[in-house]
Amino acid sequence: MTRDGRDRSLDYKISGIDVPRGSWDAQILDEIAPGADEMVFRKTSSSVFISTNIDYVLRNLGVRSLIVAGMMTDQCVESAVRNACDLGYLVTLLTNACVTESAERHHQALVGIRGYCRQCRTDQLLAEIEALTGPR
Repeated sequence: MTRDGRDRSLDYKISGIDVPRGSWDAQILDEIAPGADEMVFRKTSSSVFISTNIDYVLRNLGVRSLIVAGMMTDQCVESAVRNACDLGYLVTLLTNACVTESAERHHQALVGIRGYCRQCRTDQLLAEIEALTGPR
């Protein structure tokens, strides 16, 4: 959250992970940019639940279930899934909406967190939602 990254976790400092606010790497694509009333949580560790107040906010909103996707399946995504499950959320992980350094690492992470979340593909989840709510 700070420009020099001094608030990052020890793991991020050791690994050299730093995405300074306002840098090219920190830019959000227009296609997925948050709306005027949407929240952005800037995390400084592998798990969004450890270095942000997202759990507090989700509970205030009455959220009980989460759909998870993201980068580094075997690190940040895995940490978020485990923490969310331990905090009592029902977690669905979109297996084709996550990525990491290699297909092998991605697969091993999915196997390792199988008991913490429901795993499905994006098209499967969209079909389920459409069956419940009707076509868009």
